[in-house]
Amino acid sequence: MDISERHVMDLFSLKGRVAVVTGAAGWLGSAMGRALAEAGATVVATSRDAERAAAFAAGLPGEGHVGMGFDQGEAEAIPGFVAGMEKRLGRVDVLVNNAYGATAPDIERATAEDFDRAYHVGVTAYFLLAREVMFHLRRRQAPGSIINIASMYGVVASYPGAYEGLPVNSPPNYHGLKGGLVHLTRHLAVYWAKYNIRVNAISPGPFPKPETEKRVPGFIPRLEEKSPLGRMGRPEELKGAVVLLASDAGSYITGQNLLVDGGWTAW
Repeated sequence: MDISERHVMDLFSLKGRVAVVTGAAGWLGSAMGRALAEAGATVVATSRDAERAAAFAAGLPGEGHVGMGFDQGEAEAIPGFVAGMEKRLGRVDVLVNNAYGATAPDIERATAEDFDRAYHVGVTAYFLLAREVMFHLRRRQAPGSIINIASMYGVVASYPGAYEGLPVNSPPNYHGLKGGLVHLTRHLAVYWAKYNIRVNAISPGPFPKPETEKRVPGFIPRLEEKSPLGRMGRPEELKGAVVLLASDAGSYITGQNLLVDGGWTAW
């Protein structure tokens, strides 16, 4: 063995690094935030609800985590947010662009406003926040990782029959923005690679919340029929993916969209 080869546990370690996770108190964001903390990172957890963010950060393993209210949909606040983290913690090494908040209209009722809001929060704000982190890393001449949370619905269409007759839908604005985000990820990756900043996406498949089956009986079984693994994803099944892309274990991975979907897009 090459004596210069690093041990795999060292490659996955995030000790000494600062990771920002937007929407960190949510269903999937919380699992990814915990994963980064468990790998040794100091986590900045954001939510539109400041108390919720603070409570989540306080429950993370390790010390020094920060929970704060932040709405990246307010574009003018983004530069100050990154500058504040730089001043408070001295550095930002990892950004997980996860926060999302928009309407979920039916395809026959979606409006221009539905699309404008979704794209602003889920594409424009992701870009602006990623760019501010890039500026910070470039000033530091430090490597970094930016991870955009996209969706399998940015790669494939949904099955209309899975939603037919049920009070749930597959919003067209969501499909549009996630597809755009996947390609934006590739674009940023090739432009920022010269700064040793990696940009990747994670596209989760079906990860419904536990209350979904109670709220919409029969919906989950329809989705399970479409998954080669025959079941829905669990939030913890995103933990390995986010640590891989955030850490040196993924140091030669950039411009990629990692699908964590139980095989859904393999059909």
